[in-house]
Amino acid sequence: MHLLETPEFVTALELWRQGEYWEVHEALEPLWMRLRGPEREFTQGVILLAAALHKAKSSPSGGWRNFTKAVRHLEVIPPTYQGVRVAELIEEVRAALRDPERTPAFPYLR
Repeated sequence: MHLLETPEFVTALELWRQGEYWEVHEALEPLWMRLRGPEREFTQGVILLAAALHKAKSSPSGGWRNFTKAVRHLEVIPPTYQGVRVAELIEEVRAALRDPERTPAFPYLR
Protein backbone atom coordinates (compact mmCIF):
# COMPACT_ATOMS: atom_id res chain seq x y z
CA MET A 1 0.00 0.00 0.00
CA HIS A 2 1.22 3.47 -0.79
CA LEU A 3 0.11 5.59 2.16
CA LEU A 4 0.00 8.93 0.37
CA GLU A 5 -2.55 7.53 -2.08
CA THR A 6 -5.04 6.49 0.59
CA PRO A 7 -8.11 8.72 0.89
CA GLU A 8 -7.09 9.57 4.47
CA PHE A 9 -3.65 10.83 3.47
CA VAL A 10 -4.97 12.69 0.42
CA THR A 11 -7.35 14.54 2.74
CA ALA A 12 -4.69 15.03 5.41
CA LEU A 13 -2.20 16.55 2.97
CA GLU A 14 -4.78 19.05 1.74
CA LEU A 15 -5.63 19.95 5.34
CA TRP A 16 -1.90 20.33 6.14
CA ARG A 17 -1.53 22.78 3.24
CA GLN A 18 -4.46 24.76 4.67
CA GLY A 19 -2.92 24.82 8.15
CA GLU A 20 -5.76 22.75 9.62
CA TYR A 21 -3.54 20.61 11.83
CA TRP A 22 -6.16 19.28 14.23
CA GLU A 23 -8.13 18.07 11.23
CA VAL A 24 -4.99 16.34 9.86
CA HIS A 25 -4.96 14.32 13.06
CA GLU A 26 -8.65 13.53 12.72
CA ALA A 27 -8.27 12.48 9.07
CA LEU A 28 -5.37 10.10 9.76
CA GLU A 29 -6.47 8.47 13.01
CA PRO A 30 -8.83 5.87 11.44
CA LEU A 31 -6.07 4.84 9.02
CA TRP A 32 -3.48 4.69 11.82
CA MET A 33 -5.68 2.32 13.81
CA ARG A 34 -5.71 -0.16 10.87
CA LEU A 35 -1.97 -0.06 10.19
CA ARG A 36 0.90 -2.14 11.57
CA GLY A 37 4.70 -1.92 11.49
CA PRO A 38 6.55 0.98 9.87
CA GLU A 39 3.40 2.36 8.23
CA ARG A 40 1.81 2.70 11.67
CA GLU A 41 4.93 4.33 13.18
CA PHE A 42 5.17 6.78 10.28
CA THR A 43 1.48 7.70 10.43
CA GLN A 44 1.65 8.13 14.23
CA GLY A 45 4.63 10.43 13.76
CA VAL A 46 2.74 12.56 11.21
CA ILE A 47 -0.29 12.71 13.52
CA LEU A 48 1.93 13.89 16.37
CA LEU A 49 3.63 16.50 14.18
CA ALA A 50 0.21 17.86 13.27
CA ALA A 51 -0.79 17.78 16.93
CA ALA A 52 2.40 19.69 17.80
CA LEU A 53 1.56 22.42 15.30
CA HIS A 54 -2.01 22.64 16.57
CA LYS A 55 -1.06 22.64 20.26
CA ALA A 56 1.70 25.22 19.79
CA LYS A 57 -0.96 27.82 18.97
CA SER A 58 -2.16 27.76 22.58
CA SER A 59 0.82 26.22 24.38
CA PRO A 60 4.31 26.35 22.88
CA SER A 61 5.61 23.89 25.48
CA GLY A 62 2.78 21.49 24.62
CA GLY A 63 3.71 21.78 20.96
CA TRP A 64 7.30 20.85 21.74
CA ARG A 65 6.17 17.85 23.84
CA ASN A 66 4.17 16.47 20.91
CA PHE A 67 7.07 17.21 18.57
CA THR A 68 9.42 15.16 20.77
CA LYS A 69 6.95 12.25 20.74
CA ALA A 70 6.67 12.50 16.95
CA VAL A 71 10.42 12.36 16.47
CA ARG A 72 10.59 9.16 18.54
CA HIS A 73 8.20 7.52 16.08
CA LEU A 74 9.88 8.95 13.00
CA GLU A 75 13.51 8.28 13.94
CA VAL A 76 12.97 4.57 13.18
CA ILE A 77 11.72 5.41 9.67
CA PRO A 78 14.14 5.70 6.72
CA PRO A 79 15.06 9.28 5.62
CA THR A 80 12.72 8.91 2.64
CA TYR A 81 9.68 6.76 3.28
CA GLN A 82 6.79 6.22 0.89
CA GLY A 83 7.99 9.28 -1.00
CA VAL A 84 8.10 11.54 2.08
CA ARG A 85 11.40 13.18 2.95
CA VAL A 86 11.05 12.40 6.65
CA ALA A 87 14.09 14.28 7.96
CA GLU A 88 13.04 17.37 6.01
CA LEU A 89 9.48 17.07 7.36
CA ILE A 90 10.82 17.01 10.92
CA GLU A 91 12.93 20.10 10.23
CA GLU A 92 9.98 21.92 8.62
CA VAL A 93 7.91 21.40 11.77
CA ARG A 94 10.82 22.28 14.08
CA ALA A 95 11.26 25.58 12.19
CA ALA A 96 7.51 26.31 12.39
CA LEU A 97 7.50 25.68 16.14
CA ARG A 98 10.36 28.17 16.48
CA ASP A 99 8.62 30.71 14.22
CA PRO A 100 4.80 30.56 14.50
CA GLU A 101 4.47 32.75 11.38
CA ARG A 102 6.04 30.00 9.28
CA THR A 103 3.85 27.48 7.46
CA PRO A 104 5.65 24.13 7.31
CA ALA A 105 5.77 22.28 4.02
CA PHE A 106 5.03 18.57 3.82
CA PRO A 107 7.98 17.49 1.65
CA TYR A 108 7.21 14.50 -0.53
CA LEU A 109 8.16 13.30 -3.98
CA ARG A 110 5.34 13.46 -6.47
